[in-house]
Amino acid sequence: METTTTTIDVHLEPDWWRTTLEQDVRNGLTAENKSIPAKWFYDELGSQLFDQITKLDEYYPFRAEREILRDYSSEIVEAAGADTLVELGSGTSEKSRVLLDAMAKANMLKRYVPFDVSEEMLRTAAGDISRDYPGVEIGGVVGDFDRHIPLVPIGGTGMVAFLGSTIGNFPPASRTRFIADVASALDSGGTFLLGTDLVKEPERLWAAYNDADGVTAAFNLNLLTMLNRELNADFDLDHFEHAADWDAENEWVDIRIRSTAAQQVCVKDLGLEIDFAEGEELHTEISAKFHLDGIASELADAGMTVVKQWTDSNDDFGMTLARKE
Repeated sequence: METTTTTIDVHLEPDWWRTTLEQDVRNGLTAENKSIPAKWFYDELGSQLFDQITKLDEYYPFRAEREILRDYSSEIVEAAGADTLVELGSGTSEKSRVLLDAMAKANMLKRYVPFDVSEEMLRTAAGDISRDYPGVEIGGVVGDFDRHIPLVPIGGTGMVAFLGSTIGNFPPASRTRFIADVASALDSGGTFLLGTDLVKEPERLWAAYNDADGVTAAFNLNLLTMLNRELNADFDLDHFEHAADWDAENEWVDIRIRSTAAQQVCVKDLGLEIDFAEGEELHTEISAKFHLDGIASELADAGMTVVKQWTDSNDDFGMTLARKE
């Protein structure tokens, strides 16, 4: 039986989570336009709620991307010609298995590099992959997108996959920097597989983030519950509400938490007392939508050329494979 070599490189300091949370919350709540980064959505309950969101009738992106991977994984793998798959934000590595299966079937799979902020989840996923794909080298990376992309061991003709339309959560300047970091980490001939939600009817976009069952609202407001628990804050969820609207000018869904009353919130662990006016909003996330030619242009600016682009049968979601020149 073939043996599997597994290594896990941890680039996050032991106190990274707490230090970064405190910094982000202090900076965000004391800014003129209050905001908390979307990465803090995903505590245990937040992750469970997001999993529920992906199964909602209104929320099409998960199903659309899965359709593309199901129908075109062999074509993607052949076009990339890669023997290494690097997955950014790998989570449980569930979606990457479609690509891993296609690479293994084509007798091309030699190495898998999952990258995630959660060491516990990454180690569990790496163990599962090593069991199910014997002989494949696994080199996990525990890190932060903002700092550690250049440290990812890609090499040769490796393919970096960034799935799930997560790229849409990056503000434009951050998105440009992220794509540039991926390009710089690739060797010449390496490829980048990028999933993007596409621009469509505003009514469908609004419905996807304002589902009738209120799961997305619960997901958004759970951020306040997390702050109450982790930072000893006293947000009263009865006085806040979910808000999500289509911004046609920027072509993104703008997601906020709105105060329904004039109130003061205390964040005891940070020594903060924060005033909210009635109707004042706390910005939590954007979800940008794209055009295929626009994605091609952004990748070209970073020195990558589109090999091919795929969409689902309804043209709701796009997947772009680009090669570093």
